[in-house]
Amino acid sequence: MEQAMGREAPADTAGLARVAVLIPCYNEALTVGKVIDVFRAALPGATIYVYDNNSTDDTAAIAREHGAVVRFEPRQGKGNVVRSMFRDIEADCYLMVDGDDTYPAEQALELCRPILEGAADMTVGDRLSNGTYAAENQRAFHGFGNNLVRGLIRIIYGYTFNDVMTGYRAMSRLFVKTMPVLSPGFQIECELSIHAVDKRWRIVEVPIVYRDRPAGSESKLSTVHDGVRVVSAITGLFKDYRPLKFFMLVAAVLMLLGLVAGVPVIAEFAATGLVTKLPSAVLAVGLVFCGALALATGAILDTSAKNAHRQWELEVLRLTEEEARERAGRGGVPGGE
Repeated sequence: MEQAMGREAPADTAGLARVAVLIPCYNEALTVGKVIDVFRAALPGATIYVYDNNSTDDTAAIAREHGAVVRFEPRQGKGNVVRSMFRDIEADCYLMVDGDDTYPAEQALELCRPILEGAADMTVGDRLSNGTYAAENQRAFHGFGNNLVRGLIRIIYGYTFNDVMTGYRAMSRLFVKTMPVLSPGFQIECELSIHAVDKRWRIVEVPIVYRDRPAGSESKLSTVHDGVRVVSAITGLFKDYRPLKFFMLVAAVLMLLGLVAGVPVIAEFAATGLVTKLPSAVLAVGLVFCGALALATGAILDTSAKNAHRQWELEVLRLTEEEARERAGRGGVPGGE
């Protein structure tokens, strides 16, 4: 079910007519109305979408009353909601924000402007570098989890994010329409960040003032359970995006274990000419063989990944040309007639 906002953008904000504010929601009746109101005020002319993910409270009804376009996603999980948003919605700039009233609407234009001006493909609302997240966040170990994920991405991908897990970011149409959303749940922020790094999109981080949830509003995150899922997602994406590097590490571990198991056997054979530790010898040979197999697997998958990357680049080029024609048809102005 949908209800259009029914508001026209003022002349000086016509460029915002092609901005879509995406608000995935699950039981956010306490805050969603305020979030819609403040983002409408910050981005007049933008269309605000609320995707209700099986809420058991009045989230959808309140969102509709406040003038948002309301849609429903029956598959549980934030990643599933974001997948549907990216597929369904057409815009020049997609601003994604949580419905829990923790992110500042007054900085929305600051995130959208680099996208609308073509200076960035993804802007990230950075809660950490100015210390507001550490000061406001009341959930134990969330700061530690953020730092762990940042460190893993820096080690694996060579890029340092100030804030990987933020739910406040803006993205270009090209980024959204070429983003394969695989994660079903809260791993989606991590997946967006890694995809941006792997595909060399232009990333701009914007420091924002974070505030914790208001009293009575509860987080849907489980620190341990969701943290394990995020780390698992990073590992899986590492294997998919950097297969040679991933399997080289696997091969190194296996060969090292094979060396540890094989050195006593080799030493015994050098001293006596006999091999009495047959199980150790078999184990060492097996581990080294598996290491070599892992290395070969990585080389094969790396070729496949590079070919997939080439096809993706061609698809981006096709969409870029298509978007240029659409802009020319609108007079070169986002949202123009």
